[in-house]
Amino acid sequence: MYKYDAIDQTLVDQRVAQFRDQVERRLNGTLAEEEFRPLRLQNGLYHQRHAYMLRVAIPYGLFSAKQLRTLALIAEKYDRGYGHFTTRQNIQYNWVNLEETPDILAELAKVEMHAIQTSGNCIRNITSDAFAGVAADEYVDTRPICELLRQWSTLHPEFAHLPRKFKFAINGAKEDRTVLLCHDVGIELHKNAAGELLANLYAGGGMGRTPILGSLIKQDLPWQLLPSYLTALLRVYNRFGRRDNLYKARIKILVKALGPEEFARQVEGEWVHIANGDDNFTQAEWDRVAKHFTKPAYKTLVNFTTEQLIASVPQSDQVAFARWHERNVKAHQVPGYASVILSLKHHGIAPGDATTAQMHAIADLSEQFSFGELRVTHEQNLVLADVEQTQLFALWEEAKKQKIALPNIGLLTDIIACPGGDFCSLANAKSLPIAKAIQERFDDLDYLYDLGDISLNISGCINSCGHHHVGNIGVLGVDKDGEEWYQITLGGEQGNDAAIGKVIGPSFYADEIPNVMTSIIDTYVGQRSEEESFIETYRRLGVAPFKEAAYKNARAKAAKQDAVGVNP
Repeated sequence: MYKYDAIDQTLVDQRVAQFRDQVERRLNGTLAEEEFRPLRLQNGLYHQRHAYMLRVAIPYGLFSAKQLRTLALIAEKYDRGYGHFTTRQNIQYNWVNLEETPDILAELAKVEMHAIQTSGNCIRNITSDAFAGVAADEYVDTRPICELLRQWSTLHPEFAHLPRKFKFAINGAKEDRTVLLCHDVGIELHKNAAGELLANLYAGGGMGRTPILGSLIKQDLPWQLLPSYLTALLRVYNRFGRRDNLYKARIKILVKALGPEEFARQVEGEWVHIANGDDNFTQAEWDRVAKHFTKPAYKTLVNFTTEQLIASVPQSDQVAFARWHERNVKAHQVPGYASVILSLKHHGIAPGDATTAQMHAIADLSEQFSFGELRVTHEQNLVLADVEQTQLFALWEEAKKQKIALPNIGLLTDIIACPGGDFCSLANAKSLPIAKAIQERFDDLDYLYDLGDISLNISGCINSCGHHHVGNIGVLGVDKDGEEWYQITLGGEQGNDAAIGKVIGPSFYADEIPNVMTSIIDTYVGQRSEEESFIETYRRLGVAPFKEAAYKNARAKAAKQDAVGVNP
């Protein structure tokens, strides 16, 4: 993984010192909150419902055991003993004190981490495939490009005050594991017949109040030209993006208003003046960065089939191990190795949360089984990317002790959820109790396996930090006259067949949601054909039968309450 050089370290250390001075001035009253707010936001510090929240960058989701131990130390020393991994491959601390935030940043700087540009109207943490460099379906290892763009975008003076926040996602595999089309800019890397590295660029995607899938605006751009082309794109956005209306400030609104073709034309018109400038990447820059992403010291190993691996473990463990292997173990490029997803979705725990003890234990596991490196997924789980197949059973046994071996990856209880109204001052409703109630309702692994792949995403407000728009089933918290209600969307999907879900109708009370979920799932079970997934059944049938079942349940409950004189 990438290692800081003297320039990186100096920049981060200076940023810590600068922010320490800003915090001191805020605390002694010489820096007003309206002046402090943009400064703290670009250092990842939010003021939430109960306390300050600090969001720490994990660039393109890659970090080390040493770094994870520092994250665990911060959780124990400065927070309440846990951290929350997010859909943006970051980690958040929800209970920090303002006066201690410079000390936290100083701890991070010691292990080559920071919180720069994890918030604010700037280029945010760049996300990528959590399996980059090891995925069996990979065309291009995205990590060198991610790192080059991270360095290019960090504290870029021209793009420090954009109309709104700006998010990149970069994919280089057959399967899109980045939700590429739902980002302000999605970069799809590939190689041509001559082996040249090229990029297709999609612009104008996003979720939130107006969910839109990005449009292809540039094909086969040589990788060296990414900085100049992205500069041109951001200049067009900076010039014409709405600054008069917060809800219409994202680039997706501009691309929609102009049309993708006209937007691309304007970018080309800007780019023609700078395409051959000094900002472009060079081979020397590639070589400098790419040397940090060489393959680890893999052994020459025999590649085992799944059947062979299952047969090699004690018979009493074979069924449970087989389930875990099916759901949590992924194919690797190198014979004899596999990648393992550690589930942070244990029942009763907020999705994406990891305790101090778990983080220390996971750091140990990464050193024992996976060269001391880890990844964060978009789905708020962690990955050990390079595990010997013959060590999978031993890893599974250790992971069970830490409650991170739940074999539910891709199943209904592998829920994506934002912190919601329990923490976030922007939220209209709580997310975490809804996730917990659904987990408790669907806690039968046999039943979950029978249901197969179903994605369930929950957001506490229209900002869609839980990405409810692209869940097969989405739940959105809304406020009605000071009460918390929940809107249901169906038919969303991430990946190669990305789609935005459709709202099925009026919202529900919180206590209705588990029954609504049961009605939707029962409809699927009753209507599916053999081997048909939830999303396939939904696309075949449309929304009508699911909607009818959901509201029939709600109407029946309302009638029962009326009969006994209960006012919900």
